Amino acid sequence: MIGVETTSGCVRATVVDAFSLSYRVIMAEEGCFDRSEASHAVSLCDMHAKYADVVPTAEILAYFDQLPAELFDLPAGVRTATQIKDAAE
Repeated sequence: MIGVETTSGCVRATVVDAFSLSYRVIMAEEGCFDRSEASHAVSLCDMHAKYADVVPTAEILAYFDQLPAELFDLPAGVRTATQIKDAAE
């Protein structure tokens, strides 16, 4: 998922790069901005047509809500903070 930058600049470049690397790209429609509303709208339309699924944020959140909670569980660490610090030194 990509967002929170200038639609026609950083966001577009990141979307195209990710698409070129065979990633499936999902963009939150309200998650980016541009200096002008026209530039923002044209960039979103173009990216949606070619490189990404541009969808409302609510749709992305609804998708996350239906995923199993345990999908996001991280494995428990087996080393203490002191052991990690000692290993780094």
